[in-house]
Amino acid sequence: MFRHADAIKRIKVGDDVLRIKHQASRIARVVAIAVAGLSIHHGAIAADAWPAKPIKVIVPYTPGGSTDTVARVVFEKVSQSLGQPIVIENKPGANSTLGVGVVARSAPDGYTFVSVLAAYSANMSLYSKLSYKPTDLAPVAEMAELPLFLFSSKKLPVKTVAELVDYGKKHPDTLTFGSSGIGSSAHLTGERLAMESKVKMTHIPYNGSAPILPALVSGEISMAFDPLLVPMPHVKSGKINVLAVASAKRWPSEPNIPTMEESGFPGFVMSSWTGLLAPAGTPQPIIDRMAKEIAAATRNPDVTKKLTELGFIPVGGTPEEFRKLIERDTSRYGQIVKAGKITLD
Repeated sequence: MFRHADAIKRIKVGDDVLRIKHQASRIARVVAIAVAGLSIHHGAIAADAWPAKPIKVIVPYTPGGSTDTVARVVFEKVSQSLGQPIVIENKPGANSTLGVGVVARSAPDGYTFVSVLAAYSANMSLYSKLSYKPTDLAPVAEMAELPLFLFSSKKLPVKTVAELVDYGKKHPDTLTFGSSGIGSSAHLTGERLAMESKVKMTHIPYNGSAPILPALVSGEISMAFDPLLVPMPHVKSGKINVLAVASAKRWPSEPNIPTMEESGFPGFVMSSWTGLLAPAGTPQPIIDRMAKEIAAATRNPDVTKKLTELGFIPVGGTPEEFRKLIERDTSRYGQIVKAGKITLD
């Protein structure tokens, strides 16, 4: 009898334990669901309250350059739409890696961004070690494309890309090309032309893009890939020549200039671009909101007019589209850097 009662007691205790365990499990599931719900809605809440204070966009180049210009034109309109000031802070140095590194280490709260050029992709291969990793930054949106045109000195007796290549083969070691610096889009585009044409072309790096035009006019360099705005008036006045544009399509305002593809180099599309990055971990709803604001700004007639006059093609787009562009150019520039044994270390 004692054993029977003891057994019943153990069974009841066991039932109580099971019931307690079941209740604990159910509570744990409820808590987990609640936490998950909070996580899901955290970004949305942050986006709803954002922006509650001024936003900072770091431009890792000097004032007045292409990245700086696009950032100021686009974010003036974005600021009006968001109802908060957007402060542009120039932090040049180390081929843009200094400013990018600052943002990579910034709080991912939606109040710090960095505007970059295509050099951001090239730097992944140009430096053996950077102060940041690609995973430290999140793509927001491409803002504008910057087509590169091939200009040549009048002292070079050529008016087409085919004539340029032919001249280079007949006069070895004579062709030179300038750029705004080692690792710039213009530099790597010139290297690609040299590789694909199998013509030796000596690179002459300058401290920025300003000295390139005088060097072209004087004949100090044979040619250069450069945006349209500054050199084109000198083409019109007969001081230099323009041979082609390294974009997928001809430039609307200059339809007589052929593309590099039309000039005998299939797939030769090497336009630069400018876009926006955020610190990794920035709430996705904030990134998406900023991307939409940028897209709306680039569609604004005043912004479109200003950017087009400066030689840019307004783009706008999604974070995913910008991510794919960065990955594509990281691979493309990486191949050129490796083949040309180019380094900035």
